[in-house]
Formats: sequence, C-alpha cells, structure tokens
Amino acid sequence: TGFPLDVLDVMAKRDNICKYLDIPLQHGSTDMLSKMRRGTTREKTEKLLATIREKVPGIAIRTTLIAGHPGETEEDFQEMLAFVEKSKFERLGIFTYSHEENTHSHSFVDDVPDKLKQERANAVMDLQASISEEINQQKVGKTFKVLIDRKESGSFIGRTEFDSPEVDNEVIIDAEKHYLRVGDFVNIKIDSATEFDLYGTPV
Repeated sequence: TGFPLDVLDVMAKRDNICKYLDIPLQHGSTDMLSKMRRGTTREKTEKLLATIREKVPGIAIRTTLIAGHPGETEEDFQEMLAFVEKSKFERLGIFTYSHEENTHSHSFVDDVPDKLKQERANAVMDLQASISEEINQQKVGKTFKVLIDRKESGSFIGRTEFDSPEVDNEVIIDAEKHYLRVGDFVNIKIDSATEFDLYGTPV
C-alpha cells in the first residue's frame, strides 16, 4: 500500500498520540487516480481505510479531494460521491482544480468549466456535512478531553484529539456559565451537535 502500517500499531498502543490521520487521497475514481499518477485504485484505498480503522478503533480520518481535475467526467464525479458516501470520513475538505505550471497535470487540457468544478465541490461538501452531522450526533451524551484554544463571543472554543486547529470541528462551551482557562485540557460532556460543531459542559 505504501502506507507505513507499523505506525498504526504505535498509535493504537500509546495514549499520548492523537487518533487522527490526514491522508490526502485526492479522488475516489480509479480512472482519475490513474490520471493523477496516485499509484493506487479506489479498491486499494478502501482496503487501506478499513485496515486503518481496524487497527486503530475510533480513529478520525481526514482527507482532501480535488474536483474538476482535467478529464473528470460526470461518471468520475459520481464515483467520487459514492466513495465519500461509503467511506464516511470524519473530516473532509475539497478544492477545485487549479491549472498550475510545473506539474504533471499541466500537460492536460483544463477541460472542466470553473462553474462545474465549484458545483461538484459544493455537492461533495453538502454530502460531507450530512455525514459529519451523523457522526457528531453519535457523540451527544459522551465525554471527551478537550483542549481549550480561545475565548470568543461569550464562548470558550476547544477541540478534541480528533480535530486539527482552524480546519476541523470545534467544541463550544458557554463562557457565561463556566470558567475555563485557555491552554487547559478539560473533560467536556457533549450536550448537542451540528454538522461541524459540538456543544458541551465541563464535568
């Protein structure tokens, strides 16, 4: 697979390592992965994801995808949507393809219109929002160790071990009811959730 699977054994055994992996997969269509020279297929990628989740239960996997790469057909895009639906990534971002010099893809014709690129990216993020909300709702009633990052607009803002700063989910605590210190780890019971945020109280 090219992925250092022994890293997963270490992650599973050690409590001081966050159960979080960022794997920039770029696409979910085998045809597009070939055009991108990724050296893998959708099937191999799905097997890798299954192995990661088996070896490190509860892990959060973030990935980044690209919409509108040269040669991306509607069929390729639908395959990427199906891949996202099946894989249920805990965290996901998507960019529209940008034609840059000195890259392998620059030799291709940038043949997907900008409007269509954005429509496809939006559709992936709409799907991911529903997946993320489903995952977040499962956290309601559970308690997580949260690192408090900042205070903002009457709330303390923190994150769990499954969240990278500034790009992932945040945990929001009412600062008028609870006093917390920025930089501290606090056990927070999750009371409610939205697509990309958790709301909780210290316990």
